[in-house]
Amino acid sequence: MIQFGTGGWRAFIGEEFTRDNVELVAQAVANILTNEKVVERGFVVGYDRRFLSDKAGKWFAQVLAANQIKVSFIDKFVPTPVVMFKAKQMNCAYSACITASHNPADYNGIKIFIEGGRDADEIITQKVEAQIAYLTKADVRTIEFEIAIEQQLIEVINPMNEFVDSIIEFIDIESIKKANLKVLIDPMFGVAKNALQTVLINGRCDVDVINDGKNPDFGGLMPSPSAATLYRLKHLVASEGYDLGIGTDGDADRLGIIDEKGNFIHPNEVLMLLYYYLLEYKGWTGSVVRNLATTHLLDKIAEDHGEQCFEVPVGFKHISSKMEEDNSLIGGESSGGLTIRGHIKGKDGVFASSLLVEMLSVTHKKLSELLNEIYSKYGYAYMAEGDCQFKPSEKQRIFDKIYVEKALPDFAFEIEKVSYDDGAKVYFKNGGWVIARFSGTEPLLRIFAEMQDKETAECVLQQFKDFLAL
Repeated sequence: MIQFGTGGWRAFIGEEFTRDNVELVAQAVANILTNEKVVERGFVVGYDRRFLSDKAGKWFAQVLAANQIKVSFIDKFVPTPVVMFKAKQMNCAYSACITASHNPADYNGIKIFIEGGRDADEIITQKVEAQIAYLTKADVRTIEFEIAIEQQLIEVINPMNEFVDSIIEFIDIESIKKANLKVLIDPMFGVAKNALQTVLINGRCDVDVINDGKNPDFGGLMPSPSAATLYRLKHLVASEGYDLGIGTDGDADRLGIIDEKGNFIHPNEVLMLLYYYLLEYKGWTGSVVRNLATTHLLDKIAEDHGEQCFEVPVGFKHISSKMEEDNSLIGGESSGGLTIRGHIKGKDGVFASSLLVEMLSVTHKKLSELLNEIYSKYGYAYMAEGDCQFKPSEKQRIFDKIYVEKALPDFAFEIEKVSYDDGAKVYFKNGGWVIARFSGTEPLLRIFAEMQDKETAECVLQQFKDFLAL
């Protein structure tokens, strides 16, 4: 069964991710465009560097073309944000990228985007699933790729320069040129190198790159920028005197940052840094949107500047939707995705990294200094994270305990309230919190706890794990 989660459809290559299933998804999408009478607005298709992504992109495009939908096909691996950027620019009702983002190498998938180039919400993905349920292989129309080009049903495009130029125009490139920063990039064998390196070289940065080239196994690591996976970047930044280390996930919509001392800067802290910088140093205004598994220190920064912080469920579609509703300045999540008002409506690791370089250039401060500045004003908080694997037979037991029984551990802290909007989130009266929720992209239960120090956060996290027998 093809099911879409918070980050699109993702499946094991060769089991569920097959040509037949990619074509079924494409036919379902084509039917929706036809039913909604938006065929004339065209469709952008892109793909990342994963195994089969290039071929799957063509399978997808061929089905759309056979349904008389004009496809703008990016015939070169690109960051997912490039697809979103081009779809927004072309005013497409729908677009798609073949990617499994930060999932392990044996996964691939499809992300579908809607109006403005933002992530499809549940209403759209449920429409796709409903279409698929009634389709068979015999219902799928397809056409040879080259024939579709000859018939002008597929046009090969390369919007990379436009995307890069849009970032250079947005950021303070002149301040970056004066700063002479030394930056090390780790694209984790993904797709970020060309775009990010081009932006930074335009800013006269001294740029080096590691873990580049095509590697279907992503070097044996998860293509997800974390303290564990960026260990080589951490070492090199500290030992070779770089001002900043930038890691990006497989499709470059998320980032991981290393400061000048070789410390991993948590995505929560990246969000705090950028929001604080835009308010405090650039004098911009606007609310912030975070998901319910992201730091509450953003609330304090917002309040201090007379702004609001909005909490939404996990899934960037919820963030972009709320940002649009309130014209928010910034939105992001603790997994490393964020965007800024005026850019695309989805997360973009290339853009966020460029803005961080601007921040260092404008403030003339090190990352560690800016972070200490924030903590001295708003206090410190530590987030502990745990991904718990479980057997398929155990999922119902865990689900019942969380959602049906609504049982909780006997925490040592007084509880203010509990929310079941997306998982079970416990808000403590001391300002801390803990949440347990099922992943929307992998067979995992994710538990996050934010408390006043590391020891307390990890203790609360472990208490929830033990309570659920994980």
